[in-house]
Amino acid sequence: MIIRIGLAVAAAFAAHAAGGATNTNAAAWPVKSFRFIVPFPAGSSTDGAARIIAPRLGDALGQQVIIDNRAGASGNIGVETGARAAPDGYTLVLGTASTHAVAPSVNSHLGYDPVRDFSPVSLICSSPYVLAVHSAVAAGTVPELIALAQARPGRINYASAGNASLAHLASELFATLAGVKLNHVPYKSSALAVIDLLSGRIELQFASILPTLPHIRSGRLRALATTGAMRPSVLPAVPTVAEAGIAGYDVALWMGILTPARDARAHRCAAQSRNRGDPQYN
Repeated sequence: MIIRIGLAVAAAFAAHAAGGATNTNAAAWPVKSFRFIVPFPAGSSTDGAARIIAPRLGDALGQQVIIDNRAGASGNIGVETGARAAPDGYTLVLGTASTHAVAPSVNSHLGYDPVRDFSPVSLICSSPYVLAVHSAVAAGTVPELIALAQARPGRINYASAGNASLAHLASELFATLAGVKLNHVPYKSSALAVIDLLSGRIELQFASILPTLPHIRSGRLRALATTGAMRPSVLPAVPTVAEAGIAGYDVALWMGILTPARDARAHRCAAQSRNRGDPQYN
């Protein structure tokens, strides 16, 4: 996971947002804590990223940033909650590739519009998944896993962070390109799926690195590949899926901070950032 937002960006958000307030309320804002809606459970990779960001953002804003986990429907419940939040300048939403790219592409009846209902503030990070298998699975490489799946079509179970999540699509893309059939078992988050993966009830998962890494290091799970274009620094010895033989495979989960689009202060903050040429918009 590559964290792209730090104290400088947090301070810029505070300055821009405060500068966007009217003369009558600029001095008064902010006067209360901020709500940071995370649309996945505690312990998930999104939750971990938000909890890294929140204290820094709180220091820059001078008010506490409180994490509000609203899990369900592959993140869509929490994001819809954010879209409907009062436009008072005190609500932040963590959006991801799953909630703002995949879900709108596969579901025409979402309770929110990913573009119209939000204003972007900053990119947080981009992270690949890790293809992890239970230690009892008789595969130590991607080619060996493919051979095993070909011998047992539809009988190898894989977990995802939910239907129509990016992890779900990453798994299906792998199966399609590898020419194998896998059985999908959806969960509410990658962190919850790891529990069944550790017990052996699930054979494999395209998992978020953050909650999976300790189990890989302990030997309870085996990392066969990572899904990005480059190897992440925390797993330097693990090949990418493309390096393991599936050319062109490249999947990474991005996360970003958003605010309800009706919040005029947030609109001015985002517009000023774009006009200044801030890195997150380039």
